[in-house]
Amino acid sequence: MRIRAFNYPTSGPADVSQLRQALDEGRYRAEDVLCVIGKTEGNGGRNDFTRELAMTALEHLLGPRLGLAPERVQDRVIFSFSGGTEGVVTPHMVVFVREPAPAPARPGLKRLAMGIGYTRAFRPEEIGRMPQVLETARAVREVAEGLQLESLADVHLVQMKGAIPASTFAEAEAARKAGRELRSDMVHSRGASALGVALALGEVPEARLSDDVICRDWSLYSGVASCSAKPGLERTEVLVLANSPAWGGELQVAHGVLEDMLDTRTIRDVAEQLGMRVTVPPDPKEAQKLVGVFAKSEADPRGSIRGQRHTMLTDDDISDTRYSRCVLSSVLASVLGETRVYVSTRAEHHGPLGGGTLALVARVGEP
Repeated sequence: MRIRAFNYPTSGPADVSQLRQALDEGRYRAEDVLCVIGKTEGNGGRNDFTRELAMTALEHLLGPRLGLAPERVQDRVIFSFSGGTEGVVTPHMVVFVREPAPAPARPGLKRLAMGIGYTRAFRPEEIGRMPQVLETARAVREVAEGLQLESLADVHLVQMKGAIPASTFAEAEAARKAGRELRSDMVHSRGASALGVALALGEVPEARLSDDVICRDWSLYSGVASCSAKPGLERTEVLVLANSPAWGGELQVAHGVLEDMLDTRTIRDVAEQLGMRVTVPPDPKEAQKLVGVFAKSEADPRGSIRGQRHTMLTDDDISDTRYSRCVLSSVLASVLGETRVYVSTRAEHHGPLGGGTLALVARVGEP
């Protein structure tokens, strides 16, 4: 197998013209589209409907080609859209295509491998608690095992859409009376999902995990998770990106953990893992090797960055999430020379406080 990736700038959330043209010209088949990850120019908040608009456009494009009703396309293709393209971010979508191909002829040579999976459906009272952590870990391991990896250390990004099943007032009251307040919200779903990845990949031992540490003990985190969460979603969608000696193609993935949103050292280190030459200013030829830049970001809740006070959390005019996306995206673009970057905010258990996860996918050449 091999993965090919295409990074298409978009003129608006519903713009699927470049994907449509690629399919019409036979550059790849709709049946081989594995996932689409993108940025839309909404506000990134709960009332940001640009993400739904992008997914609806994709469903109506791919549905007829797959012989599926539009509402069933998401059972076949993973869509992960993040709202908010503040600053220099170019709205875009990265289309990943999985195709048959021979494995590399040279032993030990690894190329990008990708797989998708799902957790079982969750009950509202399980979100943000150990059942979600354990089930997420199971699903991640299952997908990783199907990629023929040498080691779980070869997993460099786990992209997820976390479950937030709908709950009734009666369910919430019953949980409150039982002394277990419902955690069926975005914060706890993201946090438990990230810890599920950490457990699956051996980043955090199960003995250190419990309901009490979720969204409380920030010393526990994953260095490869990237999770958003969707109200009404009953099961978590899982996408694993890794490097495998059993896969061909020209792509590899690498990752690092950002200490804060100004961490240029880690950005350079990750790029150099992929054989890129990082210069000042960036070399446009090197930037052309990139096909995907994926990061998690958070305004440090302690109110400081590098020992100095910041006001991202106390500005009532602009959300801290918009500051966070704008700053990290600009830093990434300045180091890498690429403005088509995917930065998702809110990073509970995604890297250390004030930091986040970073993964790059780049062309390193055919084996």
